[in-house]
Amino acid sequence: MTPFISLAGKRALITSGTRGAGAATVRQFRELGAVVMTSARTRPETPEEGVHFVAADLTSVEGCDTLGTAVRERLGSVDIIVHMLGGSSAPAGGFKALTDAEWHNELYLNLFPAVRLDRHLVPDMVDRGSGVVIHVSSIQRELPLPESTTAYAAAKAALSTYSKALSKEVSPKGVRVLSVSPSWIETEASVRLAERLAEQAGTDYEGGKKIIMDSLGGIPIGRPTKPEEVANLIAFLASDRAATITGTEYVIDGGTVPTT
Repeated sequence: MTPFISLAGKRALITSGTRGAGAATVRQFRELGAVVMTSARTRPETPEEGVHFVAADLTSVEGCDTLGTAVRERLGSVDIIVHMLGGSSAPAGGFKALTDAEWHNELYLNLFPAVRLDRHLVPDMVDRGSGVVIHVSSIQRELPLPESTTAYAAAKAALSTYSKALSKEVSPKGVRVLSVSPSWIETEASVRLAERLAEQAGTDYEGGKKIIMDSLGGIPIGRPTKPEEVANLIAFLASDRAATITGTEYVIDGGTVPTT
């Protein structure tokens, strides 16, 4: 029986693929038959078997150049790019706590790696007349938390807008471009956060999770999204089953974002 989704023979670059939803996406792509390259600042102690790995700091021009060159040397080109890299190190305290350096850091982590790597790799896709680019944004672009995520949310909003613009430019040339916007994902880091909040509040892990969900205004399904669920959505969108889907953003948030 032919599987519903196959990525057999596809060459994929998945940034930040050693932890969390990135690692889940790498595993899913490998299981579906793709040849995968991934990156992180440092090599993991137990790298995923069969995955090409490149150590690179993608917040720098040099790091993006290193990864772009490695793609050409090892894979020749790619059929799929998944921009998983993102995050925030900005302090709490609202807009007044955000220095120029903090704004710089958020943009150079959440926007510029995608812009630079696309500039490296998308022209080859255009020349071939095929390819898929997926930018992982965040529902924070619609629901920023003013106390702590203003700069992160603005950077992700910029990424989503850039993704839409790129799709309008290259979709007529055969390259599909999409965005995926998760809410809170139950990664290793978020588990540690929930545990820390639980300890501070004198409750258990489930209580810590509720604190985070309440800060987001509630999650109707009652739990965060699992990394594998994000990977499943990305794999479908990257596959030939989604051949006419481009220029859109898919929210995976358990119903967190209210609709009108």
